[in-house]
This record gives sequence, structure tokens and C-alpha cells, in this order.
Amino acid sequence: TSFLRVLLGAVHGKPGAAAMGIHFVLLISRQGKVRLTKWYSASTAKEKARTVREVSAVVLSRQQKQCNFLEYKDKKIIYKRYASLYFLACVDEEDNELIVLETIHHFVEVLDRYFGNVCELDLIFNFHKAYHILDELLICGELQEPSKKAILRVTAAQDALMEGSGDSKVSDSKYEI
Repeated sequence: TSFLRVLLGAVHGKPGAAAMGIHFVLLISRQGKVRLTKWYSASTAKEKARTVREVSAVVLSRQQKQCNFLEYKDKKIIYKRYASLYFLACVDEEDNELIVLETIHHFVEVLDRYFGNVCELDLIFNFHKAYHILDELLICGELQEPSKKAILRVTAAQDALMEGSGDSKVSDSKYEI
């Protein structure tokens, strides 16, 4: 079993334990440009825009050696910088920060395998593929697929359908699994 499956089993295996839920995921460039947003909690467009503006300003103004966990209203923002992008997730105050960091890292690893050393331009020109990978990883803000291999297999099948070949049996050799 994977590390994430063990961690989540330990968290959710307790009677009465609430499921950890991510409220939103943001990918922001160092210049403050939003590259990806995914909301798992209901909010108005105005609230979303204000949240993105406020959270972006706080994260971008922090020093590199500062803690990657922030308090934001009644939630926590967990972020990690990879090259020129910040990957942010918002969770409840009582959720485990390290599991969220591991989930962010897992998402980055899948993107890296798919794009072959992912960069900001990959996400700009192939944002729909990044959303597809995120949708395979998280459903309703909860981790649904801890297997990188399974995510890449489904994504490769989706690529084959988009190219018009219709062949859903795609090898994983392209993604170095």
C-alpha cells in the first residue's frame, strides 16, 4: 500500500473521525497569476475572487524559509513552492497539515510524470489536462486515487479519446511508470 493510503487509513480508520476535506486548490505563479483554481466548497464568485486575492498576497509576501502553513479566517492554507509555482490547498483548522502537503506533492509528482518535468508553460497551454489529473486525484476535496500509475493510465486513455483513436488500451511507457 502507498504512504498516502496508510496515512489516510490511520486518520479515517478511527471511529467518529471526520473525513479531511480540501476546500479549494490554487496554483499561483511567483508573479501572482492564477494558473489553476478548483473549488470544493460553495462560494460566490465575489467571495472566490476576494479569497484568491487575499491568499495570494499573503503567500507571495512570505519569506522562503517561513512555515508553509497559514491561518486564514477559520481555515488553514497549506502551500508549497515548486520552481516558479505555488501550490495551495485550504483545509479546516483541525486537518493534518502533513497529509495535505503530501497530497500536494503527490499531485506535483503526477504532473511531473505526465508532462516530463512540468513547468508553468505546460499548465498554461494544457490547463485542461492539469484539471483532468486533479479531478482523478481529488473528488469533492478528498483524495480518491493514491496510485500515480492509475491516474496516468486514465489520463492516457482520455488523451487517446481526445485524439480520436478511441483506443482505451494505452500503454504507460510514455509516462515512465
